[in-house]
Amino acid sequence: MIPSRPNPFHGIYAATLCPLHADGSIDEQTLARHLEANAFAPGMAGLLINGHAGENFTLSREEKRRVTQIAAEVCGHHSVLVSGINAEDSREAQRHVDDAKAAGADAVLVFPPFSWALSQDAQMALTHHTVANANAQMPLMLYQAGVNAGTMAYRPEVLAALAQLPNVVGIKEGSWEAAAYEANLRLVKQVAPHVAMMASGDEHLFTCFMVGSEGSLVSLAAVTPELVIDLDKAVRDKDLDKARALNERIYPLAKAIYGTAPGGWATARLKTCLKLLGRIPDDTMRLPIGPLPAAEVAALERALVQAGVTA
Repeated sequence: MIPSRPNPFHGIYAATLCPLHADGSIDEQTLARHLEANAFAPGMAGLLINGHAGENFTLSREEKRRVTQIAAEVCGHHSVLVSGINAEDSREAQRHVDDAKAAGADAVLVFPPFSWALSQDAQMALTHHTVANANAQMPLMLYQAGVNAGTMAYRPEVLAALAQLPNVVGIKEGSWEAAAYEANLRLVKQVAPHVAMMASGDEHLFTCFMVGSEGSLVSLAAVTPELVIDLDKAVRDKDLDKARALNERIYPLAKAIYGTAPGGWATARLKTCLKLLGRIPDDTMRLPIGPLPAAEVAALERALVQAGVTA
């Protein structure tokens, strides 16, 4: 539900996980509990469902539609629901956007196709977003990929053009580098000041919040919602001591999940954290990612203790 207030898309969004059974099928009951728990965390503006942390690249079109339906059922009346769209073909992306609208999403976040890491140009990016939202005309968020993501990361002129497309309301800024974040923030505020820049690099939320951010769509908020929400509030309240103290708790956990090679295990680490905390019964991932090694699990246990996060 989009709130009737100024800047309705600003705020903290948990980028949620997709709990699975041991056979790889979606555990719908656990998913519903996971979505509800995050949506009703005090101060949470909404949820990003079917994002990278939600394994959108492994779920079928029907599965993604079902995840959105479940989210709408359990918290659609309370939270802004943003559904991630990840498709290589623009008309397939359009079908997924149409599905998201029909299933109850309030907005969509269009991810750059993975193939763009090899090659992408400005017209491809503009065409993909325009075609994807041609029917639904939904509020649309962009994703600025990491500085190490090849040509998936939009060049400044491409980001500027995308930000000025109709219906664009926000950008999940995942450059994963604070200087790039600030440059993109300044650029977008020049060309499209109404578009919310939302710092979403888990390892440097504190830095980017201090530079300036209108929210965040971030998977760490699905594990430690209170820490991310409190950090955002402390920065807004100009309580630097509190913000630094919160960052001391957040940073080691973010580093253990995202800042440790291989980076492709990040979602598996998030799921294992939720299992260690007793919030999901199974941390199964879609293949080819299998169970984490024991040393990884032990490192996550230590990071959770250091962050003061308990079951």
